[in-house]
Amino acid sequence: MADVSSTDSLPIRALASGFVRTRVTEFGGRRVVDIDARGETRAGSLSPEDGHTIACGAALALEQHIPLVLRLASSGADISEGVAALAGWADAARHLTRCSGVVPIIVIVSGATVSGPALMLGLADMVIMTTDAYAFVSGPMMVTQFTGVPIDNAELGGASIHLTSSGVAAFLAADTDEADEIAIDVLAFLPDHTDSAPPAIVCSDPVDRPTPEAYEILPESANGSYDVREVIEVIIDDGCFLEPHADWAANLVTGFGRIGGRAVGIVANQPQTVAGTLDIDASRKGAAFVSLCDSFNLPLVTLVDTSGFYPGKDLEWRGMIRYGAQMAFAYARATVPRVNLTTRKSYGGAYIVMDSKEMGNDVALAWPSAEIAVMGAGGAVEILHRRETPERRRELQSAYEQRLLNPYIAAERGTIDAVIDPADTRREIHCALEMLSSKREMIPWRRHDNSPL
Repeated sequence: MADVSSTDSLPIRALASGFVRTRVTEFGGRRVVDIDARGETRAGSLSPEDGHTIACGAALALEQHIPLVLRLASSGADISEGVAALAGWADAARHLTRCSGVVPIIVIVSGATVSGPALMLGLADMVIMTTDAYAFVSGPMMVTQFTGVPIDNAELGGASIHLTSSGVAAFLAADTDEADEIAIDVLAFLPDHTDSAPPAIVCSDPVDRPTPEAYEILPESANGSYDVREVIEVIIDDGCFLEPHADWAANLVTGFGRIGGRAVGIVANQPQTVAGTLDIDASRKGAAFVSLCDSFNLPLVTLVDTSGFYPGKDLEWRGMIRYGAQMAFAYARATVPRVNLTTRKSYGGAYIVMDSKEMGNDVALAWPSAEIAVMGAGGAVEILHRRETPERRRELQSAYEQRLLNPYIAAERGTIDAVIDPADTRREIHCALEMLSSKREMIPWRRHDNSPL
């Protein structure tokens, strides 16, 4: 069971009406603001006072610079209270927004979360849902009235839907005890607030441990697939990798690990799924994770193996340009230490957005197997020499591969800092992070950036 002590807890607005209860307490050895907004009567509908109690808890977390844990199960604003109940939840949303990027916000959903309260999930840094929870803005009855298609709670907004399709849920838990344990694991990688460093631990895994097995994971064929998680687990301390959103946008892997005891955020293309290409969901997932790490001072380690953006009419019509730009935007504005390793393919626009040197990357490394180019040899020859005979195109393709599809050309031009022996990968990344540990990047003042939402 998770370590959630209430011995030294301090209640906030203890005599306020409503069911929401807020306290400052110990949570896995960390001081947090714990807000319990799980209603047992009237389906957990929020009264005006309930909304204000959530707002007060969020305001306290911001003032004290400590993480916020919100436990949520609510059917929405209390209809009998009228517009006052809407004002209460709006007050809560406003204060949660003020916490964003300043203190970690973790939401645990353990029941029905409907309408306005469901939108609070979108304001969180990390959402954990239990298997019996569900969340949606418009319920099954309204959906059926508008579309004529019958649907139930689980199909519309069940935990599995938010885990695999919408990307709302980062983790799925069997019950609230497991959800608490996951939340504690997440907080172990995050600082209390944006002005402090993430927790470090004593590392028993040697930082100069050779990693030849990382390279051996790559298949002999340049088009073969492999699980990039195996590479990640070889590089990080003791193979301990915490992966949020593991079942959403599987073509990009994001997660937390440690190198030399230092917490880092890891972003990696997943060749096992659509060849590691980037689509809309992968771009959204990557951008959100990079932004989270940048907010809370986690260095970024990016592993690149992608042939580009996934092509398709549907993706372009749905806004691939805007969503792809989110990934570029998140990296370009990130000020934390950033180390990039190209293991195999890095082509075209995906090369740019996967933390390339031109996006502000600090240290760019590559294995000898890396192929860094505008596109693959086959595609380049088809465009440039499509009128040649098949035999001649094969010759040109072979020449293109030998001349351009290697990391040394990029190293000559300064877009790769070093081509390293894969056996030295852990040591080289650790050395880069050590060198960058004192990095301080000043950015011009502005009210806020205008990200491509």
